[in-house]
Amino acid sequence: MQRSGTRRRQGRPTSAVLTRAAIGQAALRQIDAAGYAAMTMKALAADLGVAPSALYNHVRGKHDLLRLVQDALMEQVDVSAFDDQPLRAAVADWARSYRDVFAAHPQVIQHISVLPVTDAPRTLDRYEAVAAALAAGGVPPEQVVPVIVAFESFIYGSALDVGAPADIFEAGSADRSHPQFTAAVAAQHAATDDPAEEAFELGLGALLALVPA
Repeated sequence: MQRSGTRRRQGRPTSAVLTRAAIGQAALRQIDAAGYAAMTMKALAADLGVAPSALYNHVRGKHDLLRLVQDALMEQVDVSAFDDQPLRAAVADWARSYRDVFAAHPQVIQHISVLPVTDAPRTLDRYEAVAAALAAGGVPPEQVVPVIVAFESFIYGSALDVGAPADIFEAGSADRSHPQFTAAVAAQHAATDDPAEEAFELGLGALLALVPA
């Protein structure tokens, strides 16, 4: 006997499947647009086309969202040079990629830079790649994390510097009472069209001295 009633249709769902990766990308868009403080679960749910309650199946709140944003960004940091490049060259490539990724999202830096990496697998993957390369290159175990932190402190500041105004060091009406600094600023402007890049490469070169040749 044939059963009556409507059978559930087979096939793909009519709405997008909500994933932690998709939530992280949407949260990043919200932070880029309005800052972390302005981001709300309601606005995020609207961006994703779901009810706010659906988000809580994946995250507990805004702090959890930051961890997803952290993974979304760190996954973009290129660590492939550690596979086939000399250590210093690989570290330099990693640092440049890291700076570029975060320069594109300056609103998150103050939050991500102090966020624990607990339960952030993509972030931990990047740290593992760098730590393994440093250890294999001869950096003592107790210095691996300090070396990474030294680079990160520089990278985050350099990422913010990319978006700094061109006149950030202009003394204005106080230029005559600060002649040495004013002259140094003028000399830099005359020497380069990209002071942020020049400063980054100068600092990177100094930090690479921490890495075995």
